[in-house]
Amino acid sequence: MGRAGGDRVGAVAGAAETEVLRVVTDARTPVFVTVRADGRRRYSYWRPLDSATGRGGCYVALPTAECDALHAAGRITLGEPLADPDRITYRVSAARTPAAPLRALPDRARAA
Repeated sequence: MGRAGGDRVGAVAGAAETEVLRVVTDARTPVFVTVRADGRRRYSYWRPLDSATGRGGCYVALPTAECDALHAAGRITLGEPLADPDRITYRVSAARTPAAPLRALPDRARAA
């Protein structure tokens, strides 16, 4: 019983992290984290108004725990700080994964 519940929680957390990465990697959606003087963090982005549905035109908060986990794992990075008297704001970006190193071909493969 405990294991199945744990798997479900892991799947939900994985789905939430996947959704956060989807939003962060969308170049049309700038994501920011605001850190208040008391240490509270809020990750958010602006959702533009969708003329077809009439929805949007508002800020949308992303789940802090999942964003913090992605940041701790090096999957998202924070840009240069913009400081105000009671908060600091950072642009959130997806971390760039380094390209895999090229492997040298064996001599016989080069000769072919």
